[in-house]
Amino acid sequence: MVDRGFALESRLRRREADDLKRTLSPVDSVSERSYFAAPSGGELPVLESEEALVFASNNYLGLTDDQRVQDAARQAAATVGTGSAASRLVTGDTLVHHDLERLLAETKRTDRALTFSSGYAANVGTITALDPDVIFSDELNHASIVDATRLTDAEVVIYDHCDADDLRAKMTERAERAEPAEPNGADDPADESWLVVTDSVFSMDGTVAPLEAICRAAEEVGAWVMVDEAHATGLYADGGGIVQSESLEDRIHVQMGTLSKALASQGGYVAGSDALIELLINEARSFVYSTGLSPPAAGSASEALHIARHGDVRERLWENVAHLRDGLEALDLEVLGDSQVLPVIIGDRRDALDLAAGLRERGIVAPAIRPPTVPDGTSRIRIAPSASHDEADIVDCLEAFQIVGEKVGLL
Repeated sequence: MVDRGFALESRLRRREADDLKRTLSPVDSVSERSYFAAPSGGELPVLESEEALVFASNNYLGLTDDQRVQDAARQAAATVGTGSAASRLVTGDTLVHHDLERLLAETKRTDRALTFSSGYAANVGTITALDPDVIFSDELNHASIVDATRLTDAEVVIYDHCDADDLRAKMTERAERAEPAEPNGADDPADESWLVVTDSVFSMDGTVAPLEAICRAAEEVGAWVMVDEAHATGLYADGGGIVQSESLEDRIHVQMGTLSKALASQGGYVAGSDALIELLINEARSFVYSTGLSPPAAGSASEALHIARHGDVRERLWENVAHLRDGLEALDLEVLGDSQVLPVIIGDRRDALDLAAGLRERGIVAPAIRPPTVPDGTSRIRIAPSASHDEADIVDCLEAFQIVGEKVGLL
């Protein structure tokens, strides 16, 4: 009989041979000081006895173990319940959801906001609901954006990373080759819907999109702009993102983000006009056909957003970012980006794995990032400091990089 299976074991062996196999490592908490467990073949692991410093999470403001945030989650659970128990459109809609959405809309300076079960669901649901004719997408956009574009019938045009000039050129080329489908002018290309979509902060490169230039290019052809603020929400301009720091909320039609990074919770959101949110409530399949965000997640996100807007955690984060970047560059390491994400480019995936393993032995958790997450030949250590790191933590991280980098021949 011909085997028409999926060859799971051989696929896994190929990944391992190519240094691309990934494993899970449980922790005792998600704070910046955690006990990690070694992979154990599926059995419950025993946590190691020594504490490790985590420099790889998206807990940018250090709020995952903040007592105020945890108390807000407990209060929501005690008041409403641990789960929504249904789609928001059935019986899963609560006041906790509406309180969070009002705060998100106020922070993002939009009419309204809508929460989803994840950032992935927010991107997929929004882009497919908008159903554009043409999508212009940055070449390094997040996988959720890429997958969303594949689920539409749109023509997808990829433009060079963070290059508004290339975006403009590709829009011009697309407009010039568009012709009416019929001689009488039916199906006029001017009636096409065009969407430009980009991350604001790119999570693996640390780069920041030139949003104002992108808006100018889009406005020349009447395209809408959608910005994924997953790695910016809570970190800029009164707890907003790059859109707010550049006062572009009136020029960007769709603002998406997550609650699971700086806001230390779970879920995603979209902020925009009344009409946009009403459309998503009715046509975003990942919203309509998913159980609503759990009340504890919504409650904790609300409290974290209050802290981000009114506390000093953002200032502490940016001080740590500057200190760590200066120290890494002083070691002659190649550090990309201009955000809180500090990718240290290594190149070879084996070298990156060796460096990550050496750092881990010295108590620094900063895993290697390899293809297909990043292009081949650009494997890296993605460093992401937190507001909860102190001066001694930064020094320990830099010392580990120097000692291990010299040991493995990278310095």
